[in-house]
Amino acid sequence: MGIKNLMMKMIKNFAKVFLLVDLCIIIYSLSFENFYWLLNSQVAFFASIVITVSSFLSYRKNIQNRLKNFDSKMETKIEDRDKVDEIDDPFDLYSEDIEPIKEEDLTPEKIKEIIKEEKSKVKRNSFKNTIFSTGGFVSIYRLLGYGILIFGFFSLNNNNIFLPIPFLIGLGIVPIAVLLTKLIIKSEVSQ
Repeated sequence: MGIKNLMMKMIKNFAKVFLLVDLCIIIYSLSFENFYWLLNSQVAFFASIVITVSSFLSYRKNIQNRLKNFDSKMETKIEDRDKVDEIDDPFDLYSEDIEPIKEEDLTPEKIKEIIKEEKSKVKRNSFKNTIFSTGGFVSIYRLLGYGILIFGFFSLNNNNIFLPIPFLIGLGIVPIAVLLTKLIIKSEVSQ
């Protein structure tokens, strides 16, 4: 089974559980509560589902872009190596690019310099990771989902029909459904 088929099956499982849990909330609110209860839970559920789906899609796109960049970097790095090196060390773990430092050369000043250099590398990499991952958390669809959530909250609140418990339950449908789906997938895999 290919990765895409597995991904589609997992998405279908998530969708089934989302809809099943939401249907249970709808039936409960129509049977035991009132229309305002239903409205609050559904506004929160809709915003939550838009945020979750858009986050998934934007992070997936981010990962695919990083993989494309990683593959192109690996190809250029591998081209520089000969066939024997590729066979002996396919992931280039024992590269001789870095010259080892002898223990007697390690003075306190040298150690401080090495630590300072490594810290600067970490800072550069964390900034680089932040720049690359901005597409994941600043997606237009994700911002739209948060806008729907905020607009729904203020609309309900301004019309004096906001109920916090069903609103929080509506927001909780997605995490509960994810948890249930993970349990279902885990039980399917173990069988």
